[in-house]
Amino acid sequence: MRWTDQRCGMTDSGYTGIKKIQKNSRLPKKSSKKKPLTKEEKKQNQEISSERVVNENVIGSLKRFKILSDKYRNRRKRFGLRFNLIAGIYNYEIFI
Repeated sequence: MRWTDQRCGMTDSGYTGIKKIQKNSRLPKKSSKKKPLTKEEKKQNQEISSERVVNENVIGSLKRFKILSDKYRNRRKRFGLRFNLIAGIYNYEIFI
């Protein structure tokens, strides 16, 4: 993926350094013992997580096919074709 000014990256709180690379990225706020989150920050975190959960569920279901979770041991030339076929199967399951 190429980083451009028009794209907005949504990550989890582990990617704190991404703001240096991509200014448009959206990160959830972290809390600590000394500085708990305000209600507004909690609401923003919930909005970010509700947008991210859709993508996380798709990635989790694609991992069922083991093409993303295990090491790919076949020819690299056919990886794109196989991945597109698996994505087609996933999309077929959604619409039925």
